[in-house]
Amino acid sequence: MKFLTKLYPHQIAAVDKLSKIKVGALYMEQGTGKTRTALELIHIRISSGKTNKVLWLCPCSVKINLREDIIFHCGEMPPDITIYGIESLSSSDNLYLQLLKLVEQYNVYLIVDESNLVKNKKAIRTARIIEISKKCKYKMILNGTPVSRTEADMFAQWYILDWRILGYQSFYSFAANHLEYRTIKTPNGGEIKTDQIARTLNVDYLTEKISPYTFQILKKDCVKLPPKHYNRENFLLTDKQKEAYKYIKYLYLEAVDEFRSETIYKLFTALQHIVSGRIVLTSPNEQMKTTPFFPNYAENPRIQKIKNIIEEKILTEKCIIFAKYQSEIDDISKLLTDSGLSWRMFTGKINQRQRQANREDFKQGVQFLLANKSCGAYGLNLQFCHNIVYYSNDFDLATRMQSEDRVHRIGQEEDVYIYDIYCPETIDQFIIDCLDKKENMVETFKKWITKWREYEHGQNLSKLQCI
Repeated sequence: MKFLTKLYPHQIAAVDKLSKIKVGALYMEQGTGKTRTALELIHIRISSGKTNKVLWLCPCSVKINLREDIIFHCGEMPPDITIYGIESLSSSDNLYLQLLKLVEQYNVYLIVDESNLVKNKKAIRTARIIEISKKCKYKMILNGTPVSRTEADMFAQWYILDWRILGYQSFYSFAANHLEYRTIKTPNGGEIKTDQIARTLNVDYLTEKISPYTFQILKKDCVKLPPKHYNRENFLLTDKQKEAYKYIKYLYLEAVDEFRSETIYKLFTALQHIVSGRIVLTSPNEQMKTTPFFPNYAENPRIQKIKNIIEEKILTEKCIIFAKYQSEIDDISKLLTDSGLSWRMFTGKINQRQRQANREDFKQGVQFLLANKSCGAYGLNLQFCHNIVYYSNDFDLATRMQSEDRVHRIGQEEDVYIYDIYCPETIDQFIIDCLDKKENMVETFKKWITKWREYEHGQNLSKLQCI
């Protein structure tokens, strides 16, 4: 394997540590070059005869970009490396059997990229990767951070490497020593344990156990990049939108059960539709249906705000626009088309091959890339662009950070400008505040509603002001 790119000092340090052990975790924040680091470790294993095949598992949406990244570093796709999508292991029995046969026939070096996708040990894909890993002496997990939400995420990922590292053969044993679950009191004075984690115990033990097998680096500690500039761009709802928002807020609040997170997500989603310019047609107990609030999309205050940002701040520069809903992306595409501006789409609505063609068009000459974070947060290298507009945000802090790092990474030479469109004193404001504080939105909301019920139990839920 030959390389066209050199290692940075932090990558050399990672290789020096992990090349001495059979299994390990490469926790490198997005934009610090974990692919190049992994390739160097692969080269060492193959050159020494320790392995003769590499099975690289990654999110399906990343496969093509990973291949391009490897070719960028190596000049060609090494024949020893085979790439498959993690999610495919859930749906394809044939692929699972094929990979089992692969690891039986070869000395396979197993790479699990974006390993946070296998944090649930009960999931089919996780169970199958564990079985595959049992036949591999050399294994490595790649991720931006050891913990995406709670330390519970660690168990399955480290079980793939070797259960003896943490010392637990079952999640039950792990949970008994490290997780404390929230309980609720029953009318007769008893307690019921929920599946919500109240706090993590003995974290120092976990840190000590994984430390010898871990290399971790943050972008701020190893790469000098131009700064990010955050800009909050607000707009106001129309009077009719305000009335609809107030009605839906009270209606869906009444159906909230803080011990059932899905009822909270449903409330959030309903409110997001209103501030996005949709009418919610259904009650909390029905499958949600919406329709456009404005007969003419251009009357939507949110659309008017992004039009203003484009005309006054983006001008002729390239820009990525992230939106949560396909209906939002459809409206933005109408705006750009009516304004005579070039754009391409990067969403689940189109297939992988077309997405990559659209990305290449964006790189070559198209001004705007319209994406949702489920497709655009992972695996894209877009350093040639330094403007991002979040037309709307979802509830996932991890993918928000990932999506920002599509442009703020090694190779970026310009200051990065990030614009968040939001409506004050609505769900938009709540999401923005949680992102700023790096708080989990559902857990934050539960604290609000629990506190309110403690002090004003029995009163109208309209007094709840967090959203």
